[in-house]
Amino acid sequence: MTRRRSAAGPAAAGAPAAATPAPPGAGLPSAPPTSSAGAAASAATAARARATAAALSHSANVVADPTRWRWAPPAITLPSGGRLDRFDLAVDGAFGRLLRGSRTADRVFYLASAVGDHGLVWLVVAAVQAARRRDGTGRRRLLRAAAGLGIESAVVNGPVKWMFRRSRPVHEGPRALYLRQPRTSSFPSGHATAAFFAAALLRDDDPLWPAYYALAVVVAASRVHVRIHHASDVVGGVVLGTVLGEATRRLVPVDRVDDVRAPDGAAGSPGAGPGLSLA
Repeated sequence: MTRRRSAAGPAAAGAPAAATPAPPGAGLPSAPPTSSAGAAASAATAARARATAAALSHSANVVADPTRWRWAPPAITLPSGGRLDRFDLAVDGAFGRLLRGSRTADRVFYLASAVGDHGLVWLVVAAVQAARRRDGTGRRRLLRAAAGLGIESAVVNGPVKWMFRRSRPVHEGPRALYLRQPRTSSFPSGHATAAFFAAALLRDDDPLWPAYYALAVVVAASRVHVRIHHASDVVGGVVLGTVLGEATRRLVPVDRVDDVRAPDGAAGSPGAGPGLSLA
């Protein structure tokens, strides 16, 4: 019987296999890496801007989403890569070194950030203040605070944020505690604006006004701690909230009403004339 020879022929008997052709460009010196700190920062900024734009376009907040309206104010671009970014990075680094990661600090700031949503903490504080008043202005103070916070929120989360549409900080990894992630523009901070707006209204003829501002500072700073706002967003919110609050306090004053239970003929009793001051 004759054996069939292999189709490979002599090459199968130990001849070396043919070398695989080198890909085009093999052997040429590799190009130097083009990534640098500036390019990486620009890429990260562009990615954050795209993420913010995508979030805005799919936002469930009708008031804060300019794509749901036929007209929106022109966008204002904050300067990047200069002093503003360095300031934000410096403050964020300080929070990271001194506070972020501490169990106590995390609990305090995350709680402050949560109760500051929609101005809830300030409505509670205004209600407590109204219950404390004994001069007849409690209800009007509460009404002014509630209406003012509602209008302030609509203005800041609507037209003001439409104009800036700034991307929010990037938070990597899990959060220390659960926190709602807003979809609106980063600048200005709505929490900081509402906090100092409310503090300006509540300080009117109230000996506890330092406590209101202390709470406002904690709520505003919490937005940097939880990395939902840049530090410059918070500063902008503090300035805007203070201006709006002081303007509202002067435009909508709450006059003091003297005790109507004073004896007849005494100042402040019904029918006593000039002694009764009505709002």
